[in-house]
Amino acid sequence: MSNHNDLPLNNEDNAKNMTENTNTSSTQNHAESNNARLNDAKLNVDSTKDATLENNAIEDNALENDTAIEEFFSPNNHANMADGFKTGYVAIVGRPNVGKSTLMNHLLGQKLSITSRKPQTTRHRIHGILSNDEMQAVFVDTPGIHRNEVRAINERMNKAAVSALVDVDLVLFVVDSDQWRDDDLLTLQKLGDTNLTVVLVINKADTLKDKGSVLPLIETFSDSFDFADIVPVSALKNQNLDRLQEVIASHLPIADPIYDTEQITDRSERFLASEIIREKIMRSAGDEVPYDLTVQIDGFKDEAAHIDPKTGRPRKACTFIDATIYVERSGQKAIVIGDKGQRIKQVGMDARKDMEQLFDKKIMLTLWVKVKRGWSDDERALTSLGY
Repeated sequence: MSNHNDLPLNNEDNAKNMTENTNTSSTQNHAESNNARLNDAKLNVDSTKDATLENNAIEDNALENDTAIEEFFSPNNHANMADGFKTGYVAIVGRPNVGKSTLMNHLLGQKLSITSRKPQTTRHRIHGILSNDEMQAVFVDTPGIHRNEVRAINERMNKAAVSALVDVDLVLFVVDSDQWRDDDLLTLQKLGDTNLTVVLVINKADTLKDKGSVLPLIETFSDSFDFADIVPVSALKNQNLDRLQEVIASHLPIADPIYDTEQITDRSERFLASEIIREKIMRSAGDEVPYDLTVQIDGFKDEAAHIDPKTGRPRKACTFIDATIYVERSGQKAIVIGDKGQRIKQVGMDARKDMEQLFDKKIMLTLWVKVKRGWSDDERALTSLGY
């Protein structure tokens, strides 16, 4: 007898077992093959889906980036912009010393154009930009129109004022509340040569003791010109300026903003610095120095915050400004400098204070005074000095 019980009983059983095992193995292999193909197909689908999602994400990111870049660089982006937003250029004209610059400064809520009690303080066209949810008004503050063109500079100032009337949408004709002068008539004659919409602004209305006395003045003005509106104001005391803004908006065309709504002027910091210095001299010297002075910016350098290599101490960001004050005579130079340099020192301190407030940064200002004879009647000198 055999002791090996694990051997096949016979050939038939052995063949049967082999067949069953083969069939089972084949079925398993077939199933595994199908599962593998399904898995491969699923991987291909998932890969395609992942690639599509990835491409969509890239496209979405690119679109978001493009939109962000466009919004960043767009000067007309204003989230609160109203339907029917209005934009236009508004020229402020009138005779000298009638309050044009004061009016623009108070409309803007920002001192931009220099002022003094002297006539013909403004020599250049200066753009001030007022933006709110309803409109953007680009004001053009002009030199006073006057008859006495005794020197080349007077002629250029008149030309600057008249040329401001080209391509503006509205004119504010500013007059005094208490008097009508020949230069007012001259300005009105210039306006009569155009087809512009003109609003009469009667300034210094607060100085009238009898408010009713302004009515005959309004009637006189109305008889002399077909004004679109007449608005009495006090620019210095901010009286009735809201009403004036409403009138301005009513006459401007519907259009997108021209400038960034955060921008207040298109003039450079160099120009504004020179004007601030000139204002301080005119205010300080009073009648001692006539209009025979101008200011030229020789250097304007921004310096970033850094560690002083000599002291090792941190230094704040600062702008260094070098300016030359030109006068026509030696006696004027002495007046501008003042006794022991006190006047020019005070001018520098006052100018630097205004610049730091306007530019919102630290200023280091150096001033020089030089004689340039006859500059105000020299065409070449006027051009070189920016007139």
